[in-house]
Amino acid sequence: MLKLRLSIGGAKKRPVYKVVVADSRFPRDGRFIEKLGFFNPLLPKDKKERIGIEEERVKYWISKGAKPTVRVARILGELGIMPMPVKGNNPQKAIPKKDRKKDDGSEPKVEAKVEPKVEPKVEAKVEPKVEAKVEPKVEAKEEKK
Repeated sequence: MLKLRLSIGGAKKRPVYKVVVADSRFPRDGRFIEKLGFFNPLLPKDKKERIGIEEERVKYWISKGAKPTVRVARILGELGIMPMPVKGNNPQKAIPKKDRKKDDGSEPKVEAKVEPKVEPKVEAKVEPKVEAKVEPKVEAKEEKK
């Protein structure tokens, strides 16, 4: 499967990316089919030199079935080559990592322990015991008669 993706280059802590067409089985910074442009995240967003893309070649590879990665799709969306991808829903993003549960991904530990314990205990004690005591007595008296 062909992918439009970023290949990293540059010096330590100074990344510069190439936008390339590569087979999905190739390594990230390894073999690629064609270089389509570049992306320099260190430059401000309003500078023209931040992104350089060959639009015709991108459209050609998309027509051949190449799928852009999420980051490349956003870059192409900013340039107007293709529509912007839809933002995903990540409710865990606002919760600090140390408070997230790894197994089921629910809310922080403190809130999960306090809220559910109070309500179920009150409901469970009141209703079932009253009904259970009334019904068996009535049935037992009727059987003796």
